[in-house]
Amino acid sequence: MKVLIVGGGGREHALAWKCAQSPQVSVVYCAPGNAGTALEAKVRNVAINAEDIPRLRDFARQQQVTLTIIGPEAPLVAGVVDAFEQAGLACFGPRANAAILEASKAFTKEFFKRHQIPTARYEIFTEYGSAARYIQEQPLPIVVKASGLAAGKGVVIANSHLEALATARDMLTGFSFGSAGQQIVVEEFLLGEEASFIVMTDGEFILPFASAQDHKTVNDGDQGPNTGGMGAYSPAPIVDHALHARVIREVIRPTLAGMAKEGRPYLGFLYAGLMITPGGELKVLEYNCRFGDPETQPMMMRLRSDLVTTCLALIKGNAAKVRLEFDPRAAVGVVLVSSGYPDDYTKGFPISGLELDHPHTKVFHAGTALREHAVVTAGGRVLCVVGIGESVQAAQARAYMRVDQIHWQGMHCRRDIGYRAIAREVKSRSFSSTP
Repeated sequence: MKVLIVGGGGREHALAWKCAQSPQVSVVYCAPGNAGTALEAKVRNVAINAEDIPRLRDFARQQQVTLTIIGPEAPLVAGVVDAFEQAGLACFGPRANAAILEASKAFTKEFFKRHQIPTARYEIFTEYGSAARYIQEQPLPIVVKASGLAAGKGVVIANSHLEALATARDMLTGFSFGSAGQQIVVEEFLLGEEASFIVMTDGEFILPFASAQDHKTVNDGDQGPNTGGMGAYSPAPIVDHALHARVIREVIRPTLAGMAKEGRPYLGFLYAGLMITPGGELKVLEYNCRFGDPETQPMMMRLRSDLVTTCLALIKGNAAKVRLEFDPRAAVGVVLVSSGYPDDYTKGFPISGLELDHPHTKVFHAGTALREHAVVTAGGRVLCVVGIGESVQAAQARAYMRVDQIHWQGMHCRRDIGYRAIAREVKSRSFSSTP
């Protein structure tokens, strides 16, 4: 069979790589793909933009594509699944009316309230004056979010009222995030530890993925501005069996039931960004309607099941016949970025070291392109290097060993991906060795 992956980032490279492993798949098309997908066995790039829905639909129909998987959020919000379904094509992802869970943070916060799903205290604003009055009355730090799609960057944790006010003004005037910030959510800052909880679902049946934890800030020690993600690891030790059951019971099931009740049945990947407070409270920070990036990369390294047949089973109503199996080992993904990211950066630098290899690692491309048979940088987040090992510490060591073989002018990465899990591992070993 033929598979189409829509998108061109690290998430899409990982999805294409995993789909190509299916013995039932003859070719995986990636639209538009990147240098990594261009060089991957059984994968072919297609020069179609991820948001060009008519061309994507026509290509899938002409090539008799059996399954299309949507990577990024923008085409989902624009109705790519609706268009494919109308053409009689199998497409894994939520319809546009369900993708509103990611398209509008304001909608989602109100949805949480309607269905008693735990989240941070918040207010929604479209006008600066009322937002300013509210902000000045709140304790610090305070979180200001653009309600619309902002490529994972529309969240500012302000440590002063002046910073929060400036952020709100910039968002609401369209200076920061265009139309995405013309409505904002101002919410309380939650202390605790974040975790990513991703499931596949047909709206009723739930197939949970292994847990993961992302690192959002650009510098070590969780310092600097937020990014689309500087690295991730799986599993996240904080999501134990008890917490896993709570998330399914208190978050995922009420969400699917609520969406169905409101006429927005949900099929696809559903990603809950969670905060677990020091007191053990569970709060939902946000929903994404697709796989996370960079969580996808370490998760695909651990996934043993056939992703293609699983997606098709959910689309066809055969979810009860499938389950997901994962490698028990841990995986750590380290994102390598261009100097200046998440702000301005320069593209076009040749990347060296990609031809080398190291056991138990995989280099997934994100912002890369081919130029005269050489791989060059073509984005802010350029690569994600994943290592797998018996522990998070071992996986991290393998990932950084491979990172240190790669270079381009201005390359930057965090050197502490997985540090929370490693601290837990060290503490656990020390405790178990105590007489």
